[in-house]
Amino acid sequence: MTTLAIRDSSTMLRRNLLHARRYPSLTLNLLLTPIMLLLLFVYIFGDALSAGITGGAPDRARYIAYLVPGLLLMTIGSTVIGTAVSVSNDMTEGIIARFRTMAIHRGSVLVGHVIGSVLQSVASVILVGAVAVLIGFRSTDATVVEWLAAFGLLVLFALALTWIAVGMGLVSPNAEAASNNAMPLILLPLLSSAFVPVDSMPGWFQPIAQYQPFTPAIETLRGLLSGTGIGYNGWLAVAWCVGLAVLGYVWSTARFNRS
Repeated sequence: MTTLAIRDSSTMLRRNLLHARRYPSLTLNLLLTPIMLLLLFVYIFGDALSAGITGGAPDRARYIAYLVPGLLLMTIGSTVIGTAVSVSNDMTEGIIARFRTMAIHRGSVLVGHVIGSVLQSVASVILVGAVAVLIGFRSTDATVVEWLAAFGLLVLFALALTWIAVGMGLVSPNAEAASNNAMPLILLPLLSSAFVPVDSMPGWFQPIAQYQPFTPAIETLRGLLSGTGIGYNGWLAVAWCVGLAVLGYVWSTARFNRS
């Protein structure tokens, strides 16, 4: 049974990667959002925001270091929207019904989507990270261990959001609805500490920014890439990732088995 599950999951993974290669426009369109925000906030708002954050002279390089971790996590949120759309297409176009008549492992369909999405998220993060390096981002103070921890956090975060996106795709009646349902995965970073510190926000809004999954993950990634302390944010980020992954897995498998 384990061998069958691995074989069928690998087949489904290849299928999803082929789809992504043949139809790259969705992934590229979703990537434009974090890249455009990166360029906008660095070159248009960078001096003003950096002066406000540091309380001194404008320092665009310092603001790039502050901004990039949030944009990397936002990139993951953008990428997994494509997963929700892909899952919804599979459910509405009849291919899932076809798979159910074949002698394949039942869970391999979802596993293929999840692994493929995580790989695409990692590739998207590398691309956005390369753009950030080109415009001045540096992480010279981080150790090898911190780099590995940062990479592990990005993969874990991608896994968690992917399972949530799969669930959104399964409950959506069509691809457009799936895209709309998954939109909070892009909006939440805008309401976090990605662009400005939480303590600079209005008092009534700070709990909204503080008690959501993106903020502790951003603060953890920011600390790892800058070589500074992460405090309790590391545990909060891991707890959010594990909780969302479990929730998304249970939700997705229950919905898939019921459909």
